[in-house]
Amino acid sequence: MDSIDYYNKYAAKEFEETVNQDMSEIMKEFTSLLNEGDTILDLGCGSGRDSLTFYDLGYDVTPLDASEEMCKLAEIHTGLEVLQMTYEEMDFDNVFDGIWACASLLHTPKKELSDILTKIARALNDNGILYMSYKLGDFEGFRGKRYFSDFTEESMTELLRDNGRFEILKLWQTDDVRSGHSDVRWLNVLLKKQ
Repeated sequence: MDSIDYYNKYAAKEFEETVNQDMSEIMKEFTSLLNEGDTILDLGCGSGRDSLTFYDLGYDVTPLDASEEMCKLAEIHTGLEVLQMTYEEMDFDNVFDGIWACASLLHTPKKELSDILTKIARALNDNGILYMSYKLGDFEGFRGKRYFSDFTEESMTELLRDNGRFEILKLWQTDDVRSGHSDVRWLNVLLKKQ
């Protein structure tokens, strides 16, 4: 079972577990670098929670997710059309002022990430802003039924240096906002296309 199959099978459970989590503090870091009305791609939008928040704040939001079932739930939740496609299928040129990839790229094997970052850079306008988050650590492989790629500040810096398309604005760690996940730390990554 790959990650897309997992989210199709457990869409309702994932929706319930994530839809009410408060990401406002981290979102402020991201939106402080954007202007009202800017275009945002919510990459791996899941429940649509963050898409709806961005929309309510006045941004032009495009939610995207690879899981057909998550797309259906996100459309119901947000009232927005959700693009169903994988990261590999993305083909945008200079469309977005910001791309928000909150806990979504973490299912991508590390060896595939640089190519996806290149697609993301192409999708961003000049000086566009990218936010990503990963579980903190150096693990790569299956946890239960899903594949995870964890990063430390050092391994993330190395990946971005090798990719060469982004300037690091900020790397910082936060606790998991979900109750019962106090053992999980997150690496937050804020970047500017260069």
